[in-house]
Amino acid sequence: MTKIIAEIGINHNGSLEETKKLIDVAQIAGCDFVKFQKRTPELCVPAHQRNKMRSTPWGELRYIDYKHKIEFGFEEYEQINAYCKQAGIDWFASVWDLPSVDFMKYFTPILKIPSALIMHDELIKYTRDNCETLIISTGMSTEKEIEKCVELCNPDVIMHTNSSYPSQIEELNLNYIHHLKTKYPRAEIGYSGHEYGLVTTFAAVAMGCSWVERHITLDRTRWGSDQMASIEPIGLMKLVKGIRDVEKSLGTGGPRIVRGSELSKRKSLRGS
Repeated sequence: MTKIIAEIGINHNGSLEETKKLIDVAQIAGCDFVKFQKRTPELCVPAHQRNKMRSTPWGELRYIDYKHKIEFGFEEYEQINAYCKQAGIDWFASVWDLPSVDFMKYFTPILKIPSALIMHDELIKYTRDNCETLIISTGMSTEKEIEKCVELCNPDVIMHTNSSYPSQIEELNLNYIHHLKTKYPRAEIGYSGHEYGLVTTFAAVAMGCSWVERHITLDRTRWGSDQMASIEPIGLMKLVKGIRDVEKSLGTGGPRIVRGSELSKRKSLRGS
């Protein structure tokens, strides 16, 4: 069955209460995982951006202070870990720097390299050495950049994605999924979507993706850069049901077999 990831990311806006609500939504919908993003702000925010002022729900903040505001620490992730266990849903995170790898490997054997960092050789190799299941995303990358990353870390899952938020439907190039499946037969191929709507994600499953990731939110009008390209609770429930229906509909292929419900119709119309 397709593994379905509900990407909470930074849509919690630093609130554990919001996080728990999002975990509940993902669990009720039937997702397999919720996913977060882990950063060390001093390493991930360029020096020239740190002191830029930003309007936030907490007032005007320096960009570096805003990043700290929405970054969970050990105590919060201990609570998240316990809450996910209680809810019966697994979780993991994208890692944006080496200390974040060390932080996250304490909690989860699955780690992801985001599209923005698949050229960060040191991070890629270090993450590979410190997790059991490594996922990479291929957004904003050339074929040669993807080839180099795969060669360096031998990922378990390669996610096709378009990194714009929201992505334009005509730029998704879902046929690239077939290319990845042919080129990297040892890896599982997935799809991480940032577009409006669900139809294209259903198509990705029909094309053979065994992992699917979509951002989730309680309300797309909430403050935050990822909210508008995210799926609200009802949409997430439709997504999971749709994926499971697509899986049921695919069948086994091969020579055509007259199925059970057709036998009575065959008898009534053909007599045998």
